[in-house]
Amino acid sequence: MPTSEQAQTLLSQYAREPSDALRAQIVEAFLPLAGHVARRFAGRPVDKILTIEASGIGIACVAATRFNNAPVVFARKSQSINLDGEQYVARVHSYTHGNDNTAIVAKRFLNKGEHVLIIDDFLANGSALQGLIKLVRDAGATLVGAGICVEKAFQPGGDLIRNMGVRVESLARVKSMSEEGGVVFCDD
Repeated sequence: MPTSEQAQTLLSQYAREPSDALRAQIVEAFLPLAGHVARRFAGRPVDKILTIEASGIGIACVAATRFNNAPVVFARKSQSINLDGEQYVARVHSYTHGNDNTAIVAKRFLNKGEHVLIIDDFLANGSALQGLIKLVRDAGATLVGAGICVEKAFQPGGDLIRNMGVRVESLARVKSMSEEGGVVFCDD
């Protein structure tokens, strides 16, 4: 459950319309997640933070300030002329856009033995998170866990990822959302 009324309002807006609410009030929305993730993963080493473009980048950068300014690495969703050399690649399905993408990170940015924390804005079906987990594991790095802004608990992603043995910490878990009932948060 969000910790403040302002955060709850922003997260409710974001759960319904992710393209507007957090982008318009980026710092106010991301600070609660950064604090939440820092508390939940306190005492755990974090060498790098990994996210996926584009909406996860802002959240990851703010969260990095709570982990001694750990470098933020973001996976691209498609091949680019800026990506050179060897790469880690994972297939990711976007249910929102109804297409498949590839999550790509240059191998020089994820290294064996590093402790990597994944940060993302949404967890619904878990495909993006599964792809990021694959990249970390392919690199031989240690996955610290995943910090999520909004988890749609009524979809299977959270359970799927937790059943893989990954620690998932979500700022807000949405029990349900509808036009009539609005956004209902889980009590936990």
